[in-house]
Amino acid sequence: MKKSLHALALIASVAAAPSAFAAERTVTFAVDNMTCASCPYIVKTSMAAVPGVTKVAVSFEAKTATVTFDDAKTTPDAIAAASMNSGYPARPTQQQGS
Repeated sequence: MKKSLHALALIASVAAAPSAFAAERTVTFAVDNMTCASCPYIVKTSMAAVPGVTKVAVSFEAKTATVTFDDAKTTPDAIAAASMNSGYPARPTQQQGS
């Protein structure tokens, strides 16, 4: 009985391990093609739709988007691709957390 409880605990800890290594990260993207007042809304909506993204702040003046996300669920490349698919090429410029 004790051995099976230990084995069950070991299996449960291994199954939970990936989330133990997940981290919230913040990446700032340079965003091209933003030329009007509705552009930041489209960029924000596109990036926020990526699973794992928790926060998006877009600056029309600076032509940037700062995105906070769970790195176990998505990547900067996936976020940039979502923006690109909406017509706004984006590339990471700064990364925080890891």
